[in-house]
This record gives sequence, structure tokens and C-alpha cells, in this order.
Amino acid sequence: MKLDNTKNKVIAGAITVGIIIAGYLTYEHFAFVTTDNAQIFGHSLMLSPKVTGFINEVNVVEGQKVKKGDVLISIDPRDYDNNIKQVKGDLGSIEARRRDAEKNYRRQVDLLAKGVVSQQQFDAASAQYNDVKAKYDAISSQVNQAELNLSYAKILAPADGFIAKKSGEVGQLATPGVPLIGFVDSGERWIIANFKETEVEDIKIDAKVEIEVDAISSKHFVGKVESISSATGATFTLLPPDNATGNFTKVVQRVPVKIKFENVTDKDIEILRTGLSAFIKVHKK
Repeated sequence: MKLDNTKNKVIAGAITVGIIIAGYLTYEHFAFVTTDNAQIFGHSLMLSPKVTGFINEVNVVEGQKVKKGDVLISIDPRDYDNNIKQVKGDLGSIEARRRDAEKNYRRQVDLLAKGVVSQQQFDAASAQYNDVKAKYDAISSQVNQAELNLSYAKILAPADGFIAKKSGEVGQLATPGVPLIGFVDSGERWIIANFKETEVEDIKIDAKVEIEVDAISSKHFVGKVESISSATGATFTLLPPDNATGNFTKVVQRVPVKIKFENVTDKDIEILRTGLSAFIKVHKK
């Protein structure tokens, strides 16, 4: 008899658990739209030099936190220093000629008004002044460019952030356009979640979102839907599908949804690394 009672209690308990699970799953289905096809993003970029030269300083390591304006990599500046000295010398040389030509031009203006010089003499003085002034302006531009090139010999942090990748080494020849630093801004994080096209109608702008990050089991995050893409993820691929070929197989498309984190601290930003996977639950409205 006792055995039967125990058996009945186990069965009743199992049924109760089953009902609770079924109820929970039903609630989840009607209350949320979920996906695990989601990744964290941030403002990231590859920093490249704008001038050529040998690297003489690398001041960062991967994972390091940096402030805006910090010098990350320095390129040997001697070539650019010498260029500045040369063009400044040329500028000083023509500066004296420009002053003399300007004085002569001003004098010719006064003399022409008094009728002392002919129009031909005035035109000659004016042409000489304009020619010297044009050369002076051109060399001034060269000085400005030389100073700009010197400033490019230092690769600076564009904002507060983190060094995600470093490929530059002391003694390496830096080449314009070749990335040396992978940089991630510490200012903002967001998620791109790809939902099935059949689920998008249940997602509204500003809807509350619950976020679980696979790599951070100790904390859950919240956010809201910021935007819903006007095209599916396949639209802008290198070779988008062409159904007009006649070889058509229906595939459920995914629509990217941008989700903005809310109430995150600077410490949270540090652990919310770009590229991490996340599980998303969007509240239906």
C-alpha cells in the first residue's frame, strides 16, 4: 500500500513538473521572440600610417586600455624634420623677394595715381608681385604639408578604447594604408541579432530586451530595440541569391535587428568584447 502511495506521489509530481514546464514554455512563446544568432559590436577600426618610415617606438600591447591622443606607434621623424627645414629655408628666401615686390607694387600704385609712371610700368610691377606672391603661397603650402607629414609620424589613439590587435614592431617599415593597430572604442556597445523573417512582425522599436552573453554567465543585461533593418542579411552579400535563375529553394531569411545596451558601466564595456555571442529575448508588444 505504501509503495502504491509513493508511486502515485512520484507520478503526480512528474505531472506537476510537466505542467509547469509546459506552462513556462507557452509563456515564453507568447511573451518573447528569442534568438541565439546574435553578436556584440562596437566601434572598431584598423589604424594605418599615412607616411612611410621605420617604426622606432611601439608603446602598446594587445589588450591595453588607452586614452584619446595617446601615442601608440612612432615612426622615425628625421626625414620629415629635414624636409621641414628645407622648405622653411626656401620660404625664408622668397619672403624677402615678396616683401620687396609688394613695396614696389604699392609704390607703383601711388605713382600711377599721380601720373608719374605709365600703365605699362605699373602692369609690369603688378605682374612681378603676383608671380612672387604665387610662389610664396605655394612654398607656404609645402611648409604646411611638411608639418602635417611630421605629425603623421605618430599614430594616435582616436578615442578612449582598447588595443585589440598589434602588428607593428620596432624596426619594421611602415607603409601607408597597411594596418598596424586594431582599435576598439570604449564608448558604446550594441548587438546585431538576426531574427527569422516570420518573427520580425512581433518586434517593435523600443521593445525591452533581455540579454545573456555566453562568455559572461555571472550577469544578465538589458537593452532595447533601436532599429530593424530594411533588408535581409542576404541582400548585401557578395553574391546575393538570384531566384530568377529557376533554381529556387525557399530558405527562411534572417533580418538584422540592432539592440542597444542600457545601464552599462565602464566596467561592463570592458568585458563586453566585440564579437561575443549572445542570447536575445525581445518582449513582444
